[in-house]
Amino acid sequence: MKQIPNIENIIIAHRGNHNEKIPENSLAAFKISLKENRPIELDIQLTKDNVLVVFHDYNLYRMTKENLFVQDLTYKEIQKFNLLDTNEKIPTFEEVLKLVKGQVLLDIEIKNTKRIDDTCNKLVELLKNYPNNYLVKSFNPLIVLWFKKNAQNIPRGLLITEKYTNNKLINILVKSKLIINYCQPDFLAISKKMLTQKKWQKYKEKMPILVWTINSRKEISYQEKNIGYICNIPFKN
Repeated sequence: MKQIPNIENIIIAHRGNHNEKIPENSLAAFKISLKENRPIELDIQLTKDNVLVVFHDYNLYRMTKENLFVQDLTYKEIQKFNLLDTNEKIPTFEEVLKLVKGQVLLDIEIKNTKRIDDTCNKLVELLKNYPNNYLVKSFNPLIVLWFKKNAQNIPRGLLITEKYTNNKLINILVKSKLIINYCQPDFLAISKKMLTQKKWQKYKEKMPILVWTINSRKEISYQEKNIGYICNIPFKN
């Protein structure tokens, strides 16, 4: 029987505990999260040779100054580059699992991709013998639906933001009850700007909700029920 980890009033480190000297989504950032016993949010995507790596952007430029795309590179090629001005490399998801070992909750965002089967199958394979202390989520309803059909034992969430594209119809559709019913998520992960809207207040009564991205303690309301917070740690103020 599937058990969804309790996310009520939990504070999750957005891409690990990162700052000016410690890059996001790095092993160094995750090690600090572990020391603080802090749940970790991270992003995964496939390299050209089907290695799951932990990296947020599709393009490497912001974090490495290399104008290249993860999906076009092999893992060996990616390892040539450092994260920002540090010695940290882009880690594999397998490296992160070996580091964390189920000690804290992993909030795993699956980046949008056309290689849904390859990505999700690889993820399920790596999680097969891992402690059941994780969630998966995605902006892509088809990825959420994949887990509904193929890995129902894994808690799955739908990421929702106030604006996806400049196409009004798409913005309405992806936030509609129709899409939520279609992919049947176990929880929702919504932008903090949407939390006060009546529509999402009603969903709190139906399923757990994660709110992203919180930048200060002032933005956290522990009076909310069924709410978890994805935060930039340490807080800016």
